[in-house]
Amino acid sequence: MEKLYKIEDLMEESGVKFGTSGARGLADAMTDAVSYSYTVAFLQHLEESDNIAAGCEVAIAGDLRPSTPRICAAVAKAVSDKGYIPTYCGDIPSPAVAYYGLVNKVPSVMVTGSHIPDDRNGIKYNTPLGEILKEDEQGIRSQQVEVDEAAFTAKGFFVNAFELTKVNSRAEELYIQRYTDFFEEDTLAGLSVGVYEHSCVGRDVLKKIYTALGAKVEGLGRSEKFIPVDTEAIRPEDSALAAEWGSTGKYDAILSADGDCDRPLIADEQGHWLRGDVAGILCAQHLGADAVSTPVSCNTAVELCGSFDSVVRTRIGSPFVIAAMKEAYAQGSKMVVGYEANGGFLTNSVSEANGKTLDALPTRDAVILHIALLVESKLRGCKISSLVESLPARYTTSNRLKEFPTEKSKAKLAEIYTGDFDTDKSTIEEIFGKLSGKVIAMNNIDGVRINFDSGEVIHLRPSGNAPEFRCYNEAATEARALELNDACLNIMKDWR
Repeated sequence: MEKLYKIEDLMEESGVKFGTSGARGLADAMTDAVSYSYTVAFLQHLEESDNIAAGCEVAIAGDLRPSTPRICAAVAKAVSDKGYIPTYCGDIPSPAVAYYGLVNKVPSVMVTGSHIPDDRNGIKYNTPLGEILKEDEQGIRSQQVEVDEAAFTAKGFFVNAFELTKVNSRAEELYIQRYTDFFEEDTLAGLSVGVYEHSCVGRDVLKKIYTALGAKVEGLGRSEKFIPVDTEAIRPEDSALAAEWGSTGKYDAILSADGDCDRPLIADEQGHWLRGDVAGILCAQHLGADAVSTPVSCNTAVELCGSFDSVVRTRIGSPFVIAAMKEAYAQGSKMVVGYEANGGFLTNSVSEANGKTLDALPTRDAVILHIALLVESKLRGCKISSLVESLPARYTTSNRLKEFPTEKSKAKLAEIYTGDFDTDKSTIEEIFGKLSGKVIAMNNIDGVRINFDSGEVIHLRPSGNAPEFRCYNEAATEARALELNDACLNIMKDWR
């Protein structure tokens, strides 16, 4: 018997909703029926927008969390039932499967919860042109999907699961070749790097690339249990590990990424993790970008450094960054890049060196940032820490309150920001004035961002993909940014 699912209603019923990086929810809520239905809706949307070829392949990959293989199988079954060919690319980075889709002009799907705990998961969808944008998301949400109820148990799991037995290794190979073909084989010669492996799906791919480019590479901290490494809110234990490795004096840098290997982490020679929005500026400088798109939450040193013809601020989330990048490219910018506070780096145009071309990859990537900073330090003959010191002295930090319902955080922000400057200024100064001084500006581009006469920034925002309330801060010193962040979070705890 066929059952008709309205995707908009299914999102509410299941709790698996679209955020800033695809659909996410509790792993138990991402049943086979939900994952299958969302994927059918994605394919129907591509058909309606004339963005998929009849009978083409659809690339599928996943991260290392326990629920991923099951969800990958549900995705593959949906692809097969719709008359397309599921190509399972195995456990590889999100940008690797997206790049395979871009090269072959086919859709791709990545099953991953990125940095969130392993009791949750998610699905990222890519069209043949790259990440889905907000208009694609709306197209998926508006679909109605017919599902054979007999194929599922009462709890929404397959009666007969779809088998994924053969792995197509071409996607991983293409991703590695993207860098080894463009950069010379001695690009990283003379450098020693540690790769913090934890449960990052690209841990072996990272080591292969950097070894192929001449670096001395050592794997560190490998885990068979999933570890939720968040590149925007680095765990104290990850900071301690990096400091321990840095204290040995063995490494020029320590490299890592989040669970699906699209958000990079890079620590300097002392084991100090760089903020993603600082590393992003350095990467953009190395690539010679003339136009930069970056979320409103990112470090203002990107404007203050004077390196770029254009800097556009967006809402938080790669779809917004990509949209701004496309607009900049359409307006004539030659080298267009984007980055986020989580470190994810995007290139919308190509870089050329020695007659070689680096294809555009308009999705979050970790590898290009790692390589760019290592090469730049080598070219300047300095340490990674010195690269950071070359930028204007602006420091950002962020953290979040976990298990904070999204609706509750939105309601609190509605109290703070009404759109009446005088009223809002008075309310905010009553809450935060003792911390940072007088309010001089504020906006609600994404959450509520407040500028104070002290030069400090407090930015409050509900997470787009988890029940978390985030706080971003900027100050003239790192110590002050951390102090301010702790103070803000202590205030916010009383809002639960």
